[in-house]
Amino acid sequence: MSADIPQEQTQPTRMLFLGDDRLADGFRLIGFETHPNPSEQEAEQVFRDLLRQREKAFVIVDDALMHQRIPSLRRVLDEGGRIVVIAVPALGAAPKLTSDVAQRLSAMFGAGALEPGQTEER
Repeated sequence: MSADIPQEQTQPTRMLFLGDDRLADGFRLIGFETHPNPSEQEAEQVFRDLLRQREKAFVIVDDALMHQRIPSLRRVLDEGGRIVVIAVPALGAAPKLTSDVAQRLSAMFGAGALEPGQTEER
């Protein structure tokens, strides 16, 4: 029976973290493949390899890396699909929403609408 299952269904999803080495330690402890403090070229190579090998992956990057101009990361974000990428804030930094949805909400309601701790109606 297992011979009838396509290879992409049996291929495990890779879990990767790219970013600050202090965060990388924690992700490594919970089983992530980590790339501490990657250069833009190293990050580009990781994403290019994921695309080329058509791998399924859950990738967490730090905010600093998410805001760099890394062509293969941009391609992954634009295409969506089998590679999911999310960003986490730097250690000790306040959480900040950086998704397309957050940007649209910010444009509609103002930047302060998404700040934590604001519960008053406007």
